[in-house]
Amino acid sequence: MKKITSSLPLLGGISAEEFLSEYWHKKPLLIRQAISGFQPLLAKTDLFDMAGRDDVESRLISFFGKHWEMQSGPHQHIPVKEKKDWTLLLQGVNLHNDAADALLRQFRFIPDSRLDDLMISYAVDGGGVGPHFDSYDVFLLQAYGQRKWRIGAQKDLTLIEGMPLKILRNFKAEQEFVLEPGDMLYLPPNYAHDGVAVGECMTYSIGFRAPSYQELGESFLHFMSESIDLPGRYADPDLKSSAKPAEISTEMLNDISAEIAKIRFTDDDILIFLGEHLTEPKPSVFFNGPEKPLPPKRFQQSAIKNGLKLSRKSQMLYKGKHVFINGESFAVGREDKMCLTQLANQRELDGSDITNISADVLEAFCLWYEDGWLEIR
Repeated sequence: MKKITSSLPLLGGISAEEFLSEYWHKKPLLIRQAISGFQPLLAKTDLFDMAGRDDVESRLISFFGKHWEMQSGPHQHIPVKEKKDWTLLLQGVNLHNDAADALLRQFRFIPDSRLDDLMISYAVDGGGVGPHFDSYDVFLLQAYGQRKWRIGAQKDLTLIEGMPLKILRNFKAEQEFVLEPGDMLYLPPNYAHDGVAVGECMTYSIGFRAPSYQELGESFLHFMSESIDLPGRYADPDLKSSAKPAEISTEMLNDISAEIAKIRFTDDDILIFLGEHLTEPKPSVFFNGPEKPLPPKRFQQSAIKNGLKLSRKSQMLYKGKHVFINGESFAVGREDKMCLTQLANQRELDGSDITNISADVLEAFCLWYEDGWLEIR
């Protein structure tokens, strides 16, 4: 993998390589004016409108009398005038807004296989989600107003029982910062933090995927169940009578153990599973193709003239000869690999990049366009 050695203003002037070596998974980093003069990408009225949609994952969180309350969307009554200290969280805003998607893509010095989504938190004065920790890395970019962050590297991650949120019981802050618009705070996994709005504020959270090995293991076994081939059926022609009819016989156990032991998987099986798993759209993601899609011939002409780009909802990865998009996979030849890897890395293609692709890939592009995975620029 090629190293990114040039400095990045987004990281306060250090390189991506230095950030990954010195901070990633290790310690916090406060970056003043990571994006100088930053303005919120959506007005609060836009956020309230999004919270009322059933295709947007949203949560409304409020705090009163030492008790936290959380309501999942869609929400029809925002702002909440009868409550204080409330926060609105909108997950995956990058899936619904081009500017939010462009902001998320600025963090592609981290591989797409780890980059998850952009969440927007809108809070009134005193609003927050309580002292907590995340199981993944996160960048907290202040978009509007001020937010006071208290953070600590505590080992005690005991939670308060009976709460709808994972609130730390014994939070102890070691550092405190007030973030202004354009400031950003990076926190590694399991680093305790508590953010409270100072007046009305918006914070953008850039989160990363960190699936548990248990989740991956269960998903892999389900994936492999479709390819297991164990012919035959259990039989015991030499069965003997037994005075213990409820006991499983050693012969039966050994016979079935030997058959199950025949199940094998290869590195290629794991790669195909991982690529499909990582690109699988979330349950809340729906694709909308064009109302009047162009016929294949006109699609080809328009693609060569204007170029193509991935939908902001599409996830595309590759490894070796395998290409993965939105939970599907296929193997490609050497002549098509350059074009497809370029599409995955740059998320778009010029018309000149399309002229030499095979008929099979062109047909795939047309189908992706009809399904809403790919768009004409």
